[in-house]
Amino acid sequence: MDTAQISNILLEIFYTMIGLFMGITMIFTLKDKNHKTRIGTALFWGIVAVVFILGNYIPSTIVGLLVVGIAILSATKQINMGTLKQLDETFATLKADKLGLKIFVPSLSIALIAMLVASFTSFPGTVAIGMATVCALVLTFVLTKATPKELLEDTHRTYQSIGSFAILPQLLASLGVLFTTAGVGDKIASIISTVIPTGNEFIGVATYCIGMALFTIIMGNAFAAFAVITAGIGVPFVFAIGGDPLICGTLALTAGYCGTLLTPMAANFNMLPAALLDLKDKNSVIKVQAPLALTLLVVHIFLMYILGF
Repeated sequence: MDTAQISNILLEIFYTMIGLFMGITMIFTLKDKNHKTRIGTALFWGIVAVVFILGNYIPSTIVGLLVVGIAILSATKQINMGTLKQLDETFATLKADKLGLKIFVPSLSIALIAMLVASFTSFPGTVAIGMATVCALVLTFVLTKATPKELLEDTHRTYQSIGSFAILPQLLASLGVLFTTAGVGDKIASIISTVIPTGNEFIGVATYCIGMALFTIIMGNAFAAFAVITAGIGVPFVFAIGGDPLICGTLALTAGYCGTLLTPMAANFNMLPAALLDLKDKNSVIKVQAPLALTLLVVHIFLMYILGF
């Protein structure tokens, strides 16, 4: 069995684990008699669980219909947070005091283990992250002496806090593929060419960086925006006039991350912290990040212009 086959098996296991956790959230939701939209919310988590667990074995048309179904549930406001078990603040404080800085070990281990696996094995990054996450979960049990029941309850609490945003990264990644296949990049190039002059290095660089940020704001995913904007702006207006593809491409991607800091579409970065911290203003994280994001975007423009040519 080669590495590719092992990677596919591991990815199936990781996706199945995620799906099972979502299925447990569905069960918790069905048991919540005080939940006003209990059926709709449970149906959402059940559908997403099925897609994660059986997505490779279900016809793509059926998966598409299931995705449309959860979109309808979201649009009709059927996905809401139910009754969650409240944390024992005294117990949590005692645990935090006892563990101290050790509480950060599982989180830091994800990055460290993923880097080591990706660097010293032939496994792809997705598998490396999955393996690192499983290791971090084991470390969490060892350090906190938590029970499986607490894991399930906290997972349910997190999923309920995220809500329909849980499926957003997958949908946005699919959207990027669809945009690329549909030739959106070519359309953008034809539109931009009528507005900005070709051959001007600074204008090309500025358009490339700003376009990446704006498209990331729309899509919530810099990786999805990169393929479209690079095809539509990067290639004809930057690379074609002498821009270094390695330097300019790298800076374009990180310029897209400036847009990530400015959009609610990047739910895992901007909306999830607000939900978990129970902030009244759900856009408060974005508002705090906005000045830094805009400053970094300007810096990216000048860095690409100076280093890329």
